[in-house]
Amino acid sequence: MTYLPKPRLHHPDLPTNALGLTRRDYEGSVSTLCAGCGHDSISAAIVHACFELGLPPHRIAKLSGIGCSSKTPTYFLGAAHGFNSVHGRMPSVVTGANLANRDLIYLGVSGDGDSASIGLGQFAHAMRRGLNMTYIVENNGVYGLTKGQFSATADKGAKNKRGVANMDEPIDMVGMALQLGATFVARSFSGDKAQLVPLIKAALTHKGAAFIDCISPCVTFNNHVGSTKSFDYVREHNAAVNFLDVITGRNEITLEMAPGTVEIVQQHDGSLLKLRKVGEEYDPTDRGAALAYLHRHQSEGEIVTGLLYVDPQSEDLHAYLGTATKPLNAMGEGELCPGSAALARLNASLR
Repeated sequence: MTYLPKPRLHHPDLPTNALGLTRRDYEGSVSTLCAGCGHDSISAAIVHACFELGLPPHRIAKLSGIGCSSKTPTYFLGAAHGFNSVHGRMPSVVTGANLANRDLIYLGVSGDGDSASIGLGQFAHAMRRGLNMTYIVENNGVYGLTKGQFSATADKGAKNKRGVANMDEPIDMVGMALQLGATFVARSFSGDKAQLVPLIKAALTHKGAAFIDCISPCVTFNNHVGSTKSFDYVREHNAAVNFLDVITGRNEITLEMAPGTVEIVQQHDGSLLKLRKVGEEYDPTDRGAALAYLHRHQSEGEIVTGLLYVDPQSEDLHAYLGTATKPLNAMGEGELCPGSAALARLNASLR
């Protein structure tokens, strides 16, 4: 597959950030995903967030696994470090890179197939260890690259394009992240730019494991009546704790919601989506209350969006392990190889 770079020429009066960079400087290659794919909206939100934060692109490491979602790092932050790992193994690669060089900003992009099936164990350990990274799952409920089979996040009773219903219970990655100890947990919708961009900015500046589950409808295999991951269904059932703005099909559909409200949104195919936005009284620092809130509204058929949980006193894996503050690539031989006496002391301490 050929990846085409975007033209480097742009209008000389484009706004710049504190680094003197324009938003175009945070873009990547031209997307090869289906027209209208929610993943492209997430890529645009990442570009927007990094531009507004004024992050140097070369200080960012973007990593992914396998799947439509894992192709997306090609489409943003072209000047960043990038690594496309094997299926489900992105978290372990991030762990090694992070421990070797804590000075980079780590952004992992994955999908529901990549993280909720073959990579479920890797996802779990990244969350429980407090790995300092932003972990975004682009969740569409299907395997888009292999023609639309149900993924592990597909809701029970949801139907595929042939009308066959899924009979398995879904894996709720937000609930898992909360239970496993992630210190920043959020859910959003690919079309809700007003909500998604601030969430990504907050996650990128959070110290610890920051997880965002982003519902991202597959316009080719999972955007029909009967799908619970379609634009219409999500809009109808969105229980947003923040703002909501949805792109449906190949045309943008926007929505403004007041905090604490529920909106039923009709999609282009006539299906409805029920969204709830968390209210002003919602406390995102109570992990147990966040789980109860999710379960209560899930039983009512609502999709809750917004910042669901954050630990303002969080620490990361480096703090737990007491690692050196200097990156390994900046150390000399004496620091990396302290000699046989140091090894003997270590072995003695383990006896």
